[in-house]
Amino acid sequence: MERIPILRMGEFLLVTIQVDMHDQLALTLQDDLTNMISKTSAKGVLIDISALDIVDSFIGRMIGTISGLSKIMDAETVVVGMQPAVAITLVELGLNLPGVITALDVERGMRLLRERVQAR
Repeated sequence: MERIPILRMGEFLLVTIQVDMHDQLALTLQDDLTNMISKTSAKGVLIDISALDIVDSFIGRMIGTISGLSKIMDAETVVVGMQPAVAITLVELGLNLPGVITALDVERGMRLLRERVQAR
């Protein structure tokens, strides 16, 4: 079964999506990530989607769901690397993804995660 690696970096988890997402892979990622947050007591999750050229409505909603689940489990989530075409598609699909925090790149995303965790 195909899986997306989840790396632990101190109190944060880093998810770099390097393959085209399909529905089952997104659901597996959701399960793996929630299990990893629970197991490691991570305070933040950074999801890098810079390799994704296309995000459909299901994958967009899954990003929102993952962010919501992480929040419930006491972990902040930041999505980084969104391509302009992906942002346009999400807006055209009417997905506003409430609660999803974004940053342009990994460096800015990590800085934002640190600030949000410290502000608690």
